[in-house]
Amino acid sequence: MAAAKASLFFSPSECFLTTRLCKLFSTTQKPSFPSPSSSSITLTNVLNADAVHTKLPPRLRNARQEQERDAISLLNERIRREHAKRDHSPLRPAMDSEEADKYIQLVKEQQQRGLQKLKSDRARQGAPHDAAQPTFSYKVDPYTLRSGDYVVHRKVGIGRFVGIKFDVPKDSKEPIEYVFIEYADGMAKLPVKQASRLLYRYNLPNETKRPRTLSKLSDTSAWERRRMKGKVAVQKMVVDLMELYLHRLKQKRPPYPKTPAMAEFASQFPFEPTPDQKQAFSDVERDLTESENPMDRLICGDVGFGKTEVALRAIFCVVSAGKQAMVLAPTIVLAKQHFDVISERFSRYPNIRVGLLSRFQTKSEKEEYLSMIKDGHVDIIVGTHSLLGNRVEYNNLGLLVVDEEQRFGVKQKERIASFKTSVDVLTLSATPIPRTLYLALTGFRDASLISTPPPERVPIRTHLSAYSKDKVISAIKHELDRGGRVFYVLPRIKGLEDVMEFLELAFPHVEIAIAHGKQYSKQLEETMERFARGDIRILICTNIVESGLDIQNANTIIIQDVQQFGLAQLYQLRGRVGRADKEAHAHLFYPDKSLLSDHALERLAALEECCELGQGFQLAERDMAIRGFGNIFGEQQTGDVGNVGIDLFFEMLFESLSKVDEHRVISVPYPAMELDININPHLPSEYINHLENPMQIINSAEKAAEKDIFNLMQFTENLRRQYGKEPYSMEILLKKLYVRRMAADLGITSIYASGKMVGMKTNMSKKVFKLITDSATSDIHQNSLIFEDGQIKAELLLELPKEQLLNWIFQCLAELYSSLPTLIKY
Repeated sequence: MAAAKASLFFSPSECFLTTRLCKLFSTTQKPSFPSPSSSSITLTNVLNADAVHTKLPPRLRNARQEQERDAISLLNERIRREHAKRDHSPLRPAMDSEEADKYIQLVKEQQQRGLQKLKSDRARQGAPHDAAQPTFSYKVDPYTLRSGDYVVHRKVGIGRFVGIKFDVPKDSKEPIEYVFIEYADGMAKLPVKQASRLLYRYNLPNETKRPRTLSKLSDTSAWERRRMKGKVAVQKMVVDLMELYLHRLKQKRPPYPKTPAMAEFASQFPFEPTPDQKQAFSDVERDLTESENPMDRLICGDVGFGKTEVALRAIFCVVSAGKQAMVLAPTIVLAKQHFDVISERFSRYPNIRVGLLSRFQTKSEKEEYLSMIKDGHVDIIVGTHSLLGNRVEYNNLGLLVVDEEQRFGVKQKERIASFKTSVDVLTLSATPIPRTLYLALTGFRDASLISTPPPERVPIRTHLSAYSKDKVISAIKHELDRGGRVFYVLPRIKGLEDVMEFLELAFPHVEIAIAHGKQYSKQLEETMERFARGDIRILICTNIVESGLDIQNANTIIIQDVQQFGLAQLYQLRGRVGRADKEAHAHLFYPDKSLLSDHALERLAALEECCELGQGFQLAERDMAIRGFGNIFGEQQTGDVGNVGIDLFFEMLFESLSKVDEHRVISVPYPAMELDININPHLPSEYINHLENPMQIINSAEKAAEKDIFNLMQFTENLRRQYGKEPYSMEILLKKLYVRRMAADLGITSIYASGKMVGMKTNMSKKVFKLITDSATSDIHQNSLIFEDGQIKAELLLELPKEQLLNWIFQCLAELYSSLPTLIKY
């Protein structure tokens, strides 16, 4: 406890601030305040206060700004910064404790199904499995490591794998195998069995695989801090996902009617569905006709495996019930193809109207469509991101189908996410974005996998080699000789004309064309249609053809400068061919192997390994680790992953997911929170005279605190904008309100002081307390607080005056409050 006592001294700056504030509070000198203007100013009238502020001389204005950066201002800034990072509104609809229990149980069931699926997937891939360990494991098999690989030991940290050798243990004569690992200050050896339980491969989310430093065997405290930082980041992610999921589960809509017309529509499908397709049909139908929660399902199936048919049946179910459906595609070429397929499939239903909104249309055509959508005269609307614009008003939108979500930008993804709380959403993808994949794997997102190819499909043969004109000509000639068509893809527009010139010389009698996104709309549409008909035999293009194009007789694709494409892009591009019963070829050319980074070589090797059909989902799981973690949870988390490596980070993530109910704080009603510290500051008469209606302002402050922390923050900031920085006695009054509000949110029912001891009675568990203190950034509060008999306690070195004691409690709670993002709050 001595260490705890010592750590409770104020720092010199804190002592100076407290002394200065005490002097200000006890001084007899009367502070002067600007008199209110003749026009009435209320707390909500912020603009006038800002105007007064700007009229101050620069010296006084800077002094005032410096003065305003007190403890309350710093707390407000921190809370706002944390919520800005989390990228969603803090003002979600409240959920009572009973509802939360029910939904958390649902989440756990979902998550357990996801983990079970992961275990079976990893078992098939030959990953080590510890029967005694109930959670999913990302641990590495030591025999798969190569000398020089970086590894993470869960308790010691990051080291470099040297090798596996036999050695004789001290208490035995029989030699056993040891794993030798080099650390910053020496070599360690672990028995292989122990290593397989504690070692992880060290991967980073960028191309640099080398860690900043190796850990030290003699001092594991630095590693423990790094590991804890990663653990806290993981917990914040889990809570954020939980709250999003709980919010979605709270949304309700009546189930759609299950009608004979749906069976009739399904019977028009001209092919025999594969087992996976049948399961996907069943999953979606159950989501729509049996569940009261809006659907949010991912249909993950390789190109040509029948994802579109799943979407068509969902559209029919929703539209026949009188609602509208929106089909969103990343490119106009793909949107046009969807429009053609949907129009043909729904041609037997004259009362169902299909519309296409695109940049190909004139202004008057667009206006007409917008009007029809608003009035409900179009039932199925197909288009690109323009459908997400503010000008598009839907009459009665029921379903959103998103094709290839990874192709949309951040703003479009946010807009798509906003639809998920009110309409049913079906996402189609052959290679889901890593975040989508992660949600599906862990059960937070429903997923249907179509991994069985149609019977007539033949695997695509992938060829990876250095670029040569002879190889290109040979590949194209082979395809043309069997009556097929060829895609020739480059990473950028510059260079298309050069390739055109080269191919025209090599194949003078063959029709060749160029396609890219900067062409005039009509020209691009006409080129794509001519290629689909067979009038054009070779199409030189950018990755505008990456998504969805269904051209049966195009069975060779040549991709130049592959090092400039992402793994998901290459997989999608390769999927443009191989849709008929002929063997398809994908030729991937790089300029010179010496120009390729290790990262690019690893991507290409993965693509070649996954040349069998139906590997898009497994490929995306691998891509998630290779391609970069920033796309999964946001850039701010990338540094936290770097602390421990991807594999340990993911294992901590799954561990945290399996304990969601243990990381829950149950707030108490604000009026029930008791602050048993007798302190009643008296406001200076000048300040009282300066305030327009002092009693109303005090009452408003109490009401704001009772509502939530954000209302209290808003009140304090408005008060300061209008009347300037409050005197110390008013600051004490505000801190009392902040203390009660923060304590109530943390599940603390009362705070009291008895001599040198401060106690806080709470409903939180010891596990939650440990998570909170582990998350604390200040060692002072981390080391000084203990949890005992349902109370948080701290023993001070001396008995503080009441105001200093309140300041200490305020700082302590502010530190604990910063840990709230790591907890489920219901």
